Amino acid sequence: MSWELGPQQALEIAGSGQADFEKEVWLSGMMLHWGSCGQLLEIDGEIAGFALFAPPTDVPVAAQFPTAPVSPDAVLLTAVKVLPRYAGQGNGRFLVQGVARELTRRGVKAIELFGHRGDRLPLPGEAELPTCLVPAEFALALGFTEVRPHHRFPRLRLENDTAIGWKADVEAALERLFTSINLQLAPVAEPALVG
Repeated sequence: MSWELGPQQALEIAGSGQADFEKEVWLSGMMLHWGSCGQLLEIDGEIAGFALFAPPTDVPVAAQFPTAPVSPDAVLLTAVKVLPRYAGQGNGRFLVQGVARELTRRGVKAIELFGHRGDRLPLPGEAELPTCLVPAEFALALGFTEVRPHHRFPRLRLENDTAIGWKADVEAALERLFTSINLQLAPVAEPALVG
């Protein structure tokens, strides 16, 4: 809840036992005025991960980052979480691709996020910032570029046409691979001997 309400309100709500309810209120409000703001990853009928995103105006804490503001043509990706059992299998990439497809369909040009580098615990003066940030190196590996450098909280950006291009690149590579395999495995016809 620290993204949506700020750290002080989030602490008060957590202490009251109402955090789930308040998150539901925020999500319902987002659905009513903007549309879906999340993606779920399901594997074999189980939730394996999720991603959350929203316009930066609906995420008040975004303005407190040293690399703010988020570009006006972008939506802010606030969380990408893959459960430990499903980590290390490319599922984070699938989640980001799903977000990119959804936002492209809605006419959004780009996705931005505040990454983190180094220790995830806040340093003095950083207590107001969420601790659930996406690791900057993970985002860079997915194709994000650093648009506002910072030693702790760089702002990174992914153009949606780049994100969607991943699927086409993978499909083209697989097609070349299977074509190559089929060519190598095709039997060579021997000429028949007559005589």
